[in-house]
Order: sequence, then C-alpha cells, then structure tokens
Amino acid sequence: MKYALLSDLHGNLHALDACLAHARAQDVHQFAFLGDLVGYGAYPAQVLERVMALVSCGAPCVRGNHEEVTLTPPEVIRRAQDESAAWTHAQLNPMQLSFLNNLPLTAKLEMDALLVHASADKPENWHYVEDSNAAERSMRAAAEHDPAIRYVFSGHVHSQALYFLTPTAKLMRFTPEPGVSIPVPPHRQWLAIIGSCGQPRDGDPRAMYAVYDSEAALMTFHRVDYDYVAAAAAIRATQVLPEFFADRLEQGM
Repeated sequence: MKYALLSDLHGNLHALDACLAHARAQDVHQFAFLGDLVGYGAYPAQVLERVMALVSCGAPCVRGNHEEVTLTPPEVIRRAQDESAAWTHAQLNPMQLSFLNNLPLTAKLEMDALLVHASADKPENWHYVEDSNAAERSMRAAAEHDPAIRYVFSGHVHSQALYFLTPTAKLMRFTPEPGVSIPVPPHRQWLAIIGSCGQPRDGDPRAMYAVYDSEAALMTFHRVDYDYVAAAAAIRATQVLPEFFADRLEQGM
C-alpha cells in the first residue's frame, strides 16, 4: 500500500492542500499524519477539518508538541510561540480541541512501522532527531518496545533525512533527492525524517512530504510548490500572529 506521510502542517492550509493533491496524483492509497498539525499558521481550524476527515477514513495521526501547547496555552505570553498557541486555541471549536486531546503519541502503520512526532525514545519529551546518535536512540527504543518494528517515521525536524543500519550495525545518514525512490528493504532498520509540510526550514520554501510504498519497500521524498506568498499574507492578516512567522514561509527558514 502507498502511504503519504505528512508532518508539521502548522496551520498552513495552502501547503497542505498542495501536498494532498500531489499525493493523490502519485496514486496514494492512504494518508498518515505525524503531528504538529497546528501552530504558526493562519488556518488551524481548516487544516484540522481536512485532517479529521481523513482520520475518519482510517488515516492514523499522532500528537505533536504544538498540539500539546495549543491545548493548554500559557497564561502569560512570553514568546512568539506562546502568542501563537493562545491565538490558535481560540480558533478551534470543542470538537477540534477534543480531537487534539485524544491523539496518541505513537501509532502503528501496518505491523512493522511506527509513527511518532519526535523521537521514539521518550516521545513525550519531544527530543529532536537531528543526528545519527539521536536516530540510533529512537530506532533502539522503537525496537525494544516492539521487535517487529523495522521503520520509524518522524517529523519535528523541519528538513528531510533517512537513516539506516548497515549489516555491520553501523548507522548511516542519507539526504534524499526529491522525487527519487529509495529502496528500504525490511531486512534493515530505517528511520525517516519526513520534513515539514507547512513550514520548511532548509532555505527552500516548497512544502515537504514523503510516500512510503509498503509493498514495494520504497520511500520517495517530495518537495511541492504552493502559494507561500498567500499563506504568509494570511498570517499577516490576523494582525495577531507575529510577522516573523510569515517571513519564515517566504524564506523557507
């Protein structure tokens, strides 16, 4: 089965719609969401409408750290993220807040793949998987929890990467090329960082997502053009969300 893996949507409806359309054109059979659906962007309620509809059709979805802070925004605003959490919380209806509150920290995809927003090593602590050491800890924790796990799919880091264990148990990092399918046979262990659909931070404003073909054992990472100028303008139009959030979309940083 082909799964479209999307993470870090961050209330960016323009990016989400572009990635959903792109994925459907790849003959994707199912979607999966790896957290941080909201936060930063101007359309949290509309993004949740899309996600909740797909979840009702069987798409798995896990909780991210921005779901956590949106559910219980700080009473005192000290940072831009606090302001975003308070504003986002106010945009959501009770059903949407309940949906966020009931999201699990991890979920299985078929029998051998684990979805987690950050690291599988204490997922509630939101550790970033930014290097081989962190990737190895996450893969080890996933395998200790369930020896059947061969794949860990994560977000949280707003760029794309693929880690795998060699036959000598050495961990290797691979930077994928957009649109190029990579064999990921299950006799090895793999950890894929999907990247951010709604807020890329690698200097390229194009949205990110990946397709996992479980039958063919292939991963394909994608970059998708979308109207980031309109998404940035929507942030500015709130007159509440910081200008910095809009600048980030336009710069891909």
